[in-house]
Amino acid sequence: MTQLGTTPSQTVGPYLSIGLTWDDGVYVAPEGTPGGFWIRGRLTDGNGDVIPDGLIETWQADPEGRFDHPDDPRGAAAPSVEGFRGFGRSATDANGEWGVYTFKPGRVPGVDGALQAPHIDVSVFARGMLQRVVTRIYFADEEAANASDAVLASVPAESRGTLLATPTDDGYRFDIRLQGDGETVFFAL
Repeated sequence: MTQLGTTPSQTVGPYLSIGLTWDDGVYVAPEGTPGGFWIRGRLTDGNGDVIPDGLIETWQADPEGRFDHPDDPRGAAAPSVEGFRGFGRSATDANGEWGVYTFKPGRVPGVDGALQAPHIDVSVFARGMLQRVVTRIYFADEEAANASDAVLASVPAESRGTLLATPTDDGYRFDIRLQGDGETVFFAL
């Protein structure tokens, strides 16, 4: 009798990085845009092992806090930066590294009308996950705005650091851990 091995846990991959990326997907804004920078990070699993075939999507407002989308609470507005598309997509590499070139978004109103801190919405897709997980990137150097953000305040204090991108020489660093110690905070939608 022949016995087969365990089926791989790649229920949703590696197709993400093969079929869902595009050549300039990492550029939310054209490279060289005044005020532009890189946000780079590493995607890891619950053991701390890198995920080499994941996909990171970002969605953000322009520097004025506006979206070129009909769902903007103030109405759609043309981007304040030429070439800005508000959306980025980066596959992770063999080291689990990803990056998008963008700029800091402006503050957008929350459901109660109060302004939220500058943030970028992030969707994470990876092997073995049937549904994406969603988090946010806040900026560690926006202390006053972060202190008044209702969404960030709803996160337990000991976990808020997992949502803060830290400054680097060419922008910011934001690592994402899917499970375990130091797990990134994910939001139920």
